[in-house]
Amino acid sequence: MPISDYYRKLREKVGTDLLLLSSVAAVIRNDKSEILFQYPKNSDYWSLPAGAIEPGESPAEAVVREVWEETALEVEPISIIGVFGGKEFRHTYANGDRVEYQVTVYECKIISGTLEAMDGESEILKFFKADDIPKLMMPYPKWVFHHNKKVR
Repeated sequence: MPISDYYRKLREKVGTDLLLLSSVAAVIRNDKSEILFQYPKNSDYWSLPAGAIEPGESPAEAVVREVWEETALEVEPISIIGVFGGKEFRHTYANGDRVEYQVTVYECKIISGTLEAMDGESEILKFFKADDIPKLMMPYPKWVFHHNKKVR
């Protein structure tokens, strides 16, 4: 879903002013250790499956929900790779909405499902090798994509 009722109502109050948003992103690897990225409609950049945390939702619950909504994959968060934010994670959307994301990035394992763009947000879903990732909207450090440590 592109924007939830909660964030839509918040935008009605603040307009396009900068919002600091807690969000999540998922690093999901296939059996070849390639990483899943999505190409959103009307975008110039690729992204990890990602989105804002909703009220009452834990970050782990949010990453599971976001991945399901965007990819039709059921995942299990395995570990937190890192938490990123700051002015480098600011973005202005085509409609003028300004955001600064604080992103908790999870390593996730696929439990079930068949890859499919479900919510109408993604135009393309594709796996890439860690050394050949596409142009991303968020400036994640390169080591994020080479992180493959599993915490149990």
